[in-house]
Formats: sequence, C-alpha cells, structure tokens
Amino acid sequence: MKMPENLEMPQEWTPEQKLFPHQVGFTCPPFDFDAAPTDFLRIAPPTVGVHGWMLHVPDYQHGLDQRKRNFGMLKDFAHCMGRNGVDACGQVGSNWVHASGLGVDGIREFCEKLSDEHGLAFHMAGYAMVEALRAMNVEKIALNAVYHWPDWWQGTAGFLEEAGFDVLWAGNFVDQGWFADQSAVNEQRWIFDGDLADKSFQYVAEKAPAADAYIVNGMCNFRTGQNGQPERMLHQTPRLETMLGKPVIAHDTALYWRMFKSLSVKPQGRHGQLLESL
Repeated sequence: MKMPENLEMPQEWTPEQKLFPHQVGFTCPPFDFDAAPTDFLRIAPPTVGVHGWMLHVPDYQHGLDQRKRNFGMLKDFAHCMGRNGVDACGQVGSNWVHASGLGVDGIREFCEKLSDEHGLAFHMAGYAMVEALRAMNVEKIALNAVYHWPDWWQGTAGFLEEAGFDVLWAGNFVDQGWFADQSAVNEQRWIFDGDLADKSFQYVAEKAPAADAYIVNGMCNFRTGQNGQPERMLHQTPRLETMLGKPVIAHDTALYWRMFKSLSVKPQGRHGQLLESL
C-alpha cells in the first residue's frame, strides 16, 4: 500500500543527511556476536560510523553447505546498507568465499556486481585476504587455521592456492598438538588462552620458515585483554609481527584494510604492517 505523500521518505540519502561522512556496515554468520564493528570503530577516526547486521538462519549449524544455500542473503545485506547511505560494507568470515563454489574470479565479480548495483563498496573477508596479500607482494604463505574445522581451512588453503599463492603449510590447533581433537576445540567457542596466540604462531613459523607472511583465520579470540577479556587478531598483530619478523595478516584485519582503502581513510594507531601501509 502506498504511503500518504506527507509520510514518504526519500529514496536516497544526501550528504547532509548522513549521520557520518563515512558510513560502514558489517554482517557476520548467524548466531555469532561479532567483534568486527567494535574493532573497526575503535581504530577509525571520528568521521566513521558503523552499523552491524546479523544474518538469520533458524537452523544454522555452521555448515559450509548452509553458507552456500544462504549466499543470497548477502544481496539482501548490500541492498539494506545501500538504501541507508552506507559507503562500504564487509562480510565477516573467511569461509563464505570458498563455500560458494564461485572460485576466485567469481567472487571478485560477485563483489563488483553488488558494489555497482547498490552504490557502495562491497567486500568479503576471504577475498580481502587475496587483495591484501597481493598488495603486500606476498607469494609464499603459511596458514594458522586456529579453531577451523578441517574442511573449513582446507577450503581456505585451496582458495588461496587458486589465487596464485604458494601455501607452504596449513593446519589448525589439533594439527599443532594443542588439543586432542576438534570437539575439544569447538567447546572453547572461538575463545582461547592468551598464551596460545604466541605458541601457535611460533609453531607455524617453525613449520614454514620460508614464508613471506603468516596468515590466520580472523575470528579467533585470545584472552589477552584486561582481566582476561577476549581479543581478536587486531590486538595480537603488532606483537606477533615483532616476534616473527614478518607480516601477520588475518581475515579480519584484511577486511578492515580493504574497507579503509575504499573509504580513503586511515585507521588510527599502530595495528600491524598491513593496516599501517594505508
């Protein structure tokens, strides 16, 4: 039913109507309270505003097949963000790109199409990693797959190999010997002891000393904050890079980098080589 004329809202936001000069939107997998909006806003200048949108799939069990079936929800997300004056939006979670079955070029085209259709810059964490590694002139990598199931991280490694990178080593916390099996990892629900961050990356570095950079699935949390508060890779990166002497790039920091790049805005503070390259 058509609204009365005096109640109709404008279809597009003009610059003077925007709450912030630079508006950003994030979405994350169903049933995940995601730190990306908070982390991004924490390092952004005050000209940036952030909004989050949680996908809703009632029977979601974190399966790759469910990601593929619900891939179209990203179009809904981009549509809503575009209608609300968002300049750049990001899909958090590294597995959606390889679960889609579209391949590297297909994902690039998908992101470009959504960007054009909705008048914003649409980015996916899995493809942002590819763009970040290319921008850093990285060829050889090692993947710290942290808590990811084998089919998850194997898909990530395959996607990166398809993109042209040499994956020297890849494995999760079970492969590294920190947990007996995947069920023990899953019980932690993405949150791990603070000292595991350093120990895990030291292990990966020993397995692949020739790597140009060490990469990690970005939604892992370590209890390194005040009073043991969980913190993501954004907080770990400067310390790990100092320890390893090489770039450390996570899917979340790669996504932030790509979104800041689209906004032509620099983050505030020091957060590792990739973000500081802006």
